[in-house]
Amino acid sequence: MKLTRAGDSHEIDAEVISRDGSAIRVRIGNREVAAEFTPNADGGGILTIDERRYAVYGARRKDSIFVSVGPASLEFKPAAPTARRHARGLAAAEITAPMPGKVLKVLVHDGDLVEAGQALVVIEAMKMETTLAAESAALVKHVRVEEGQTVDHGAVLIELSPPPASSGRESAPRDA
Repeated sequence: MKLTRAGDSHEIDAEVISRDGSAIRVRIGNREVAAEFTPNADGGGILTIDERRYAVYGARRKDSIFVSVGPASLEFKPAAPTARRHARGLAAAEITAPMPGKVLKVLVHDGDLVEAGQALVVIEAMKMETTLAAESAALVKHVRVEEGQTVDHGAVLIELSPPPASSGRESAPRDA
């Protein structure tokens, strides 16, 4: 995932390499970081990196991700989509939990066609309900959660794939 900090055009490459319980490995730029995240009851948690502990809170609002780490508060926005992603017709291939929480409602099923802006799942975190929606038209490839399930920050909730082409180009050939 590429992120830009609000007010800054510099892109930051970030990728979750692995997650096992509270242990997480992340690649940020060319640096690999091992950390441990322990969630707490208010939706935040403690992030431990190299034996240093940081209080962390996060929230997603529309196209921004707000993160508070210790005394620092940051706002991140996803970088502009690449031409390849636009060509495929899919803005995001996964719907992920913006913070630790509980799944209240799953509004779609495997195989459903969804439109941009359509609500997909509702989670509760920090005593607030957050509805996560499709960023573009898509086909629901796989719903990975169920109502009542507790999820960690960054957990994949729903996998999406590009919607079928609306033109007849991909249909079976016709006899002339």
